[in-house]
Formats: sequence, C-alpha cells, structure tokens
Amino acid sequence: MSLTDKVVVITGASSGIGEATAKKLARKGAKVVLGARREERLDKLVAEIEQAGGQAVAQVTDVTDRKQVTSLVALATSKFGRLDVLYNNAGLMPISELHLLKVDEWEKMVDVNIKGVLYGIAAALPVMQQQGGGQIIATDSVAGHVVHPNTAVYAGTKFAVRTIMEGLRQEEGKNNIRSMIVSPGAVETELYSTITDETTKQNTYDSERSIGLKAEDIANAVAYAIDQPDNVSINEILLRPTQQPM
Repeated sequence: MSLTDKVVVITGASSGIGEATAKKLARKGAKVVLGARREERLDKLVAEIEQAGGQAVAQVTDVTDRKQVTSLVALATSKFGRLDVLYNNAGLMPISELHLLKVDEWEKMVDVNIKGVLYGIAAALPVMQQQGGGQIIATDSVAGHVVHPNTAVYAGTKFAVRTIMEGLRQEEGKNNIRSMIVSPGAVETELYSTITDETTKQNTYDSERSIGLKAEDIANAVAYAIDQPDNVSINEILLRPTQQPM
C-alpha cells in the first residue's frame, strides 16, 4: 500500500486543504497535477514540491468551466499516462442568512460546489473506466450532514455533493472506481474570506482560529483513504475539531 507514482489531480490546489494535500501526497511519492485560479500561487507550490524532491505540474483551472476541468485531467494523462485519483476540492463558503438575499453568492456556490464536482466526475470517469479503475474524492463538509443558521445554501450544496458521491459509489464500484467524501468541521483556511456578511465573517474567522483543524489534518485523512488497497473503499471520513459542538 503505497502512494508512490500514483497520479493525483487536485482542484482548489493553490491554498488551504488543496495545497496541504498536494504537499502531503508529493512527499509520499505521488505525482500531483494541480488546478486552481491563481497562477502565481500554483507556480509557487509546484516550485516548493519540486525543491523537496517531488513531482508536480499545474494548470490554471476554473472549475465552473467544464472545458478547463477536462483539460486539467488531460494534462495528467498526457504528462503521466494515467489518472489514479481525482480530488474535487475546490469550494466556496459565502454563508449568510437567507433574508439577506445574496442570490449572486448562492449561484456561485452552486456553480463551484456542485457543478465543479460534476465536471470533475465527467472528466475523470471515461479515463478511469478505460483504465479499469481509479478513485474520485470530494471535499464535503459537516454542513453536508448538519444545517444551522447562515448555512442553508452552503449546506444544500454540500448535501448535494454527498448525494452525488454516494450515487457514484453505487454505480461505479463494479468498474473498480472508488468514491469518497471527506467532511471537515471548522478548518483554519482562507474559506472564511469569501463571506461578505461582516458579522458572520468575523465569527467564522474567530471560531476557525480558536478551535479549527489545520489543513494538514484533512490532508492526512485524504492520504489515508488513497493509501488503501484497491479492494478497500473508504467512502466517508467525517472529522471535527474536538471542541466543535455541532
């Protein structure tokens, strides 16, 4: 059971969980293919991985554009010859109460959090079916299990991801394609920065910085799921900070 030479595509790779996972997997010998919107951050990450002896390539990718997601997967197969893992990690969390009517933000969450995952699946499935197996992972959330004020739309997108990935598991297990979601609670990342309601933003920031998990904690969970034999499918990892009540 080794990550050595596994080809892993990661979206949302320029910061937070995606960046931590890229570094973690590269240190364990995986070949990582990184997608995100911020080119400078991607270039810096690739340089850091290569300086540490790892293998990485990157391509600017907006997951709301299906062609760009398909192109990222094509980069993996052209560069390394196969696709072992797709990690649909890109996501937005501009949470707010519904009465504030932040409809543009609702639409962005649907586009990134749901459609972005679907575009990744659409790009990866034909490749994995042809090669006889693979693994698709998505970053879900505790909000995909529990709803509370401010999170109605965000939680809705994460419930959707949870449902989509379970359907994928049921349909593609026969093709040796494994499906898994990782559902973190509060994590100390940049995700809070997409919140435009200032009170909610500050409360979220304070919570994440006081009790939140580190991005590396999620990276460890993803690495564990990948580093299992092909007959073992870890379908979900739910992890919270010890002090998080919900």
